Parts: sequence; C-alpha cells; structure tokens
Amino acid sequence: MQLGTVFIASHVLSSGSIRETARQLSLAASTVSTAIRNLETELAIKLTERSSGELVTLLASGKVREGLAPIVEAAEQLGADMDHGAPSRIAIKIATMERFMEVADQGSINRAARRLKLGQPQLSLQIATLEKTFGRTLFERQAHGSALTPEGQRIYAAFSTICQAWNELKSSADERYQRSARALRIGSIIPTGSESWVARCLGALVSEWNLRRNKNAISLMLMTADDLREALKSGRIDVAILDSIFGLESFKHRELLQTDMVVIAPPHSRETSVAELVASHPICTPSPRTGLGHAAMTLNRERSANRRLRDRDITAADSLPVIVDLVASHGYISFLGRVSAMPIADRVRIVDLDDNVPMSYHVAFNHRDASAEASAMIIDLVAGIVAKPAARRASVA
Repeated sequence: MQLGTVFIASHVLSSGSIRETARQLSLAASTVSTAIRNLETELAIKLTERSSGELVTLLASGKVREGLAPIVEAAEQLGADMDHGAPSRIAIKIATMERFMEVADQGSINRAARRLKLGQPQLSLQIATLEKTFGRTLFERQAHGSALTPEGQRIYAAFSTICQAWNELKSSADERYQRSARALRIGSIIPTGSESWVARCLGALVSEWNLRRNKNAISLMLMTADDLREALKSGRIDVAILDSIFGLESFKHRELLQTDMVVIAPPHSRETSVAELVASHPICTPSPRTGLGHAAMTLNRERSANRRLRDRDITAADSLPVIVDLVASHGYISFLGRVSAMPIADRVRIVDLDDNVPMSYHVAFNHRDASAEASAMIIDLVAGIVAKPAARRASVA
C-alpha cells in the first residue's frame, strides 16, 4: 500500500466525496475512487457505498479515519521535506518504509537484508531510490555499516509513526478476517415467530454450540427459501434450513422433520371446509419456488375455479410473520406445515385439508467439518423440540 494512496483515501473519508477530493488534490476521479477501494481491500472492511449516485461513508469509516490521522499528519510532513512532492503523490510503499527502518535499526544493509530475507543489492537499490525521492542523503556510509544522517533521522521518525498507525489498523483487519474465516454461517427460513420450532432450534443451537466451546463462531441469517438456496450455492452460507432441497442435489442434505400441510384461517372465520375458505378469503402464500409455496399453489389451482377474491391474492409473501399477520388481522388464509402452525394456534384457526399433503423440512450443508457438526446438532435439537409437544398431547389424551 502506497502512502499517497492512504492519504487520498483518508481525504475521501473526511470530505465524503470522491469528486471533492479529486478537485482539492488535483487528481482524476478514477484515481481517487481506486484509492478508497484499495484501502477497503487492505483493511477488509466496507467504508463507503453508493446511494442514489452519491458516495455515503459508513459508520466504520469514523474509526478508520481516526486511525489514519497520524499517517496523514506524517505524510504532510514528508511532503514538506520533498522538494517537488505533494502528500497525495508520495509513491512510497509502507513495506519500503519498514525496510528502511530495519536498515537503520541494524546499522547495516547486509544485516538488515539477512533479517528481511532479501538480497543485499535489492535492499541497497530501495534505499538509493528513497534518497533520490527525498533529494538528500539519508544514510552515512561508515566502515562497519550505515548510520542515519540528521535528515534520515527525521524521515525515520515519520516512517515510524506511519508504520505503527498502519500496523494497528492492519491488525484489526487481520482479526476481522480471521473471525470471518472461522465463522460458521447458518441460514434459515424466516420463523413464524419466536415460539416457532425454527427460532427455538436456532436459539438452542447457539447455546449448545457455545457450551461446547467450538472454535468456530456461529453467524445466523434469516432469509427466504429462494435466497437460502442461492446463498448456499454462492458460498455466502455454510448451512441452510429450508423446506425444499430442489436445486441443491450437489450438497449434502438430511431431512429434519416430516409434517403435513394445513390451512391457517382468521380466528373468527366460520367456514368449515377448505373449499369454502378458498372461495371466501383472499390467499397469501410464499413463492411457488419454495416447497410450501409450490404445494399451496398446486392446491389452490385445484380449488379456485370460481373464486371471488382472486384479484386480492398475494402469492409471494415470503416472510412468514407477514403471512401470519395477514391471516390473523386482515382476513386472509394461507397454508403452513402443521409443525409451524401449532405454535400460533392462539392467533389463527387451523383447518385440516381433505386429503393429506405431506411436507418435509431439510438441512443442507457444504463440505466443512463444522457444517456437518452443526447440521447433526440441528437434527437432534429439532427432534427434541418436535417430540415435546407430541409427548404432552399424548399424556393429555
């Protein structure tokens, strides 16, 4: 990373504008845009984004800007030391500064080259290039090595400030990268509510996982079934809990549970059959690309020849909480797996279908050992969660 690039990127974070930075530093906008992208890559963090054609600095940029402040100040001092240079045009790499400091600390180019595992001619050339850049001698060659000149001591102090501040920023970036690399990313269909088997399973998983002190942290994401499928394929998640494994045949997968589909209806509705409910209420279902949505759409087509409220249907409400609210509060009907409907029985009516329509939920996962371990835990936890209500119903009976 070159010092000038860091200086330019810091200016963007301060001004909040690529165009303004380009104007003030007399640079091309493309040069400024590349500088901020390079800084984001080096620090492994998103600092800006585009919104309505304008650059927006994100929350993380404030802390990074504070960390860059000593570097910017030192760059301005170095620019003043250079007869023909502006801070934004200092093309000195931070790695070169560290090598310069190693030569000064060792008092010898030969000793520094051995410690850095570099060739002595290569290191000598870099020192000579630095001296040419600043237009002055930085080392006084002596019989037994090299010593800093007064100008070299001033440059050394500036380089030391820059390298210390940069390494502190980089250490935070390395820690973020390691956390991200270790994290086990688990995606799930959006639960119907906090009492649902999905939410209870994920809560139990996090608790059990941390009790076992697994080295991989867990990151949870809730998505629609369609998004889960794409996220698993693209590698954005490692494990997916969803209601269909269509398109995921190349991934390992196991069945979580089997259930049957039921109708959920408004709590005060009076219709006694599914046909009457379909004829009398607008319908909301998940996308037909999901297992639940596909089954519901197939069922609707069989029963909807003379429906009055077809124009009010919603067939792609992929948020289960929204579906539940449409049913409970706005007169819609929908279809759920029985295991998902039972926890919300106090909010909706549950009506059995005339014919059994089986459904199943699955866990699909990639090749990571941690993914297989988490999937096995999920299967065990779901089995326990689903078994408890069944055992209670059996004891009551």
